[in-house]
Amino acid sequence: METKLRIAVQSKGRLNEDTMGLLAEAGIKVSVSKRSLLAEARNFPVEVLFLRDDDIPRTVADGVADAGVVGQNELAEREAHAEVVRHLGFGACRLSLAVPKSENYTGLDWFEGRTIATSYPVILQKFLDEKGIHAAIHVITGSVEVSTGIGLADAIFDIVSSGSTLVSNNLREVEVVMKSDALLIAAPGLSEEKRAILDEILFRIEAVQSAADKKYVMMNAPRACLDAIIEVLPGIKSPTVMPLAQEDWCSIHTVLDESHFWHIIGKLKEAGAQGILVLPIEKMIL
Repeated sequence: METKLRIAVQSKGRLNEDTMGLLAEAGIKVSVSKRSLLAEARNFPVEVLFLRDDDIPRTVADGVADAGVVGQNELAEREAHAEVVRHLGFGACRLSLAVPKSENYTGLDWFEGRTIATSYPVILQKFLDEKGIHAAIHVITGSVEVSTGIGLADAIFDIVSSGSTLVSNNLREVEVVMKSDALLIAAPGLSEEKRAILDEILFRIEAVQSAADKKYVMMNAPRACLDAIIEVLPGIKSPTVMPLAQEDWCSIHTVLDESHFWHIIGKLKEAGAQGILVLPIEKMIL
């Protein structure tokens, strides 16, 4: 029987979309129906187990799944002993304390003797203990942000992304306790066969993510301008330079970060580059 790696993935929500999209970009094709609990890849020895996000850390730690994609916040809250293989660069958020806008917040001492509603009591209690704050924790699942408005708590401790949910509930963020993003985690003691499959997935993910926000740039220039153009380029390594049919002209190829793209393009034109062609990069093997 073929060895397969079982990966636990959030059954719905943003992490599900980002994870399945990343697997697809890595060439792993998984057919999923709406009610699937377990789905197999058609072209790779992987099966995807769809779970609630808070079930994933323990499922991986216990070896029911070989690997998983989960928020760093969930891994910390469940205190599961799983190997952190890689930060995946998506699902960024933070766990923060928030109070009603009307409150005169003066610092952490404000929470002394108060009641805080949260779905993350473990992380919150550790933070309060570290700061020497004595507060009651009201554990709630679901819409934590309504707790102050209906009188359940004086403050909340919850996930914050854009902050719009806090604003709509007349709350303001006052303390960031933890920053979080999506992690690829693995079960302890994977077999050599499963570790090899995981390493191949990791290799593909790195190739996809290395290409993110990168552009392949080609340009023509007189050879007399070559030194000035190379001085402008901050490429990964030395650019590729090839002669053209026209004497004393060359073609220059390099990779640029999109964040610096327009600033550098202007400098390249000033240095003598012409016919600049910009192409997207799908994968990049470093």
